[in-house]
Amino acid sequence: MLPEPHRLRRKADFASTVRRGQRAARRDVVVHALAGANAGALVSDPGPRFGLVVSKAVGPAVIRHRVARRLRHICADLVHEMPEGVNVVIRALPGAATASSADLDRQLRSGLRKLNLLVSVGNSV
Repeated sequence: MLPEPHRLRRKADFASTVRRGQRAARRDVVVHALAGANAGALVSDPGPRFGLVVSKAVGPAVIRHRVARRLRHICADLVHEMPEGVNVVIRALPGAATASSADLDRQLRSGLRKLNLLVSVGNSV
């Protein structure tokens, strides 16, 4: 589960992240990110914040909720690998309905690496 301080809730936060942030498109997800002072979050926890957009194009409610749960779980794992003060909006595309969790994880990490937002943790070989 994604902790409350790491969730985007306000419509204005979603809108500013999508409109003013950078974008990285992948096969099943589009990653929008707004970093630094532009994020303008008035929250006590400076950690990264994630928001999800899973439209009806993805499928019926059961499928949309399944995709959202998978993405939230992936985001919870990414919290400690991302810099502070970043807002990220993940838009699921219709292909996300049939993608495995491993594929979604790989695509999301790829998009974040493209935006230079994934901080390497641990030893790299």
